[in-house]
Amino acid sequence: MWTKMNDERLSYSGRIDWSEGECPVFIYPCTCVKLRFTGNQLKLHIENHQVHWDSYIGCILDGKQMALALPEDGRGVLEIPVEQEEKPEHEALIFKRQDASHEVKFYGIEIEDGARVLEAAEKPARRIEVYGDSVSAGEVSEAVEYTGCEDPENNGEYSNSWYSYAWMTARKLNAEIHDIAQGGIALLDGTGWFYDPDYIGMETAWNKIRYIPDFGKILDWDFGKYDPQLIIVAFGQNDSNPEDYMKEDFCGKKAEKWRQHYKEFLNKLRNTYPSAYIVCCMTLMRHDKAWDQAIGQAVEDLRDEKITQYLFRRNGEGTPGHPRISEAEEMADELAAYIENLNIEGWK
Repeated sequence: MWTKMNDERLSYSGRIDWSEGECPVFIYPCTCVKLRFTGNQLKLHIENHQVHWDSYIGCILDGKQMALALPEDGRGVLEIPVEQEEKPEHEALIFKRQDASHEVKFYGIEIEDGARVLEAAEKPARRIEVYGDSVSAGEVSEAVEYTGCEDPENNGEYSNSWYSYAWMTARKLNAEIHDIAQGGIALLDGTGWFYDPDYIGMETAWNKIRYIPDFGKILDWDFGKYDPQLIIVAFGQNDSNPEDYMKEDFCGKKAEKWRQHYKEFLNKLRNTYPSAYIVCCMTLMRHDKAWDQAIGQAVEDLRDEKITQYLFRRNGEGTPGHPRISEAEEMADELAAYIENLNIEGWK
C-alpha cells in the first residue's frame, strides 16, 4: 500500500523543502516525520544527494533506533525491519541524522497491502529553534569510546542529531525543535570551516531552507510557518578560523566587528520573533574564553531582558573533540534546567 508524503496523517517537524509538491526534502538535522501504521512492512522510497561523507537516515521504530545507509547519489528503497510483528500498531520516527552534508528527498512510504496509516500524535505546545554548528547537529556524538578525547577518523557514521544536546534539550522540555545547525559554520561569511573555500556563515544561512549551491536553487524560509517561544543561539566555536582575533586582540577592529555583527544577528531574531526568549551559549568543546566574553558583552549591550547568556559548568574546557552522548546529555540537563527557570509564557 502506497502512502504519499503529504498525507495529513503524517506529522512533520523541521524546515522542509516542499517546493516539489508531494516530495519533501530534508536538509537540516533533527528534521523528521512521524507515522503510526498497522501491518508488518515499512519501506521508504527516497532520493539522496551528498556533498561529502557517507549518508545515513535515522529511524526509531517501536522504540528501537537504527541508522540506514543511503545511496551516494540517486534513488533507492529503504526497507525498515519490523520485528514486533505481533503488535497491532507501530510507530516510526524517520529523521535526518546529519547536517547539510547531504539532502534526502522522500517520494513515498510503502506498507503492506491491507494495512493502514493512523493519525500521529499531536505535536508539543512548546517550540524551540536552535542556531548552531556541528555540536548542535550532533556531529560525532556516537563515538562514545572517544568520550573526552579528540575525534576519531570518520566518514559521517558517528553523527546523529538524536544525540545532540539540542534535541536532547527539546525532549527534556517536551518541545518541538527546528535545528538550524551546520558543521563548521561561523557567524560571518568567509570564516569558519563550512563550504571551503567559499565559506558560508550563519549570517547567510539562518533564513534559508537550502543554502548550499551544490543542491540547486537557494531557497528562503517562510518564518510564518513556525513560531518558537525559545531560541538557542550556539555558535562561535568555528569563528576563530582562520584567525583567533578575539583571543589575540579583544578590543581590536576585527573583534569589535564580530561583536557588532553578533548583536545585529540577535536583533534580526528579535525582529522576526518579537516575544521569544533567546539564550546565547557555546559548548563544552575547548575554546578561548574571549569568545564567551564577547557574547556576554553583546548580550549586555542589547539590554533586552529576554536575551540572556548561559555558561555551562564545563564551558569551553570539557573536551577537545565533539561532545559524545554523555557529554551532550550533560549539556542538555544544564540547559533544560536553566530554560525551565526562565518562566516562558505559556510553557507552564
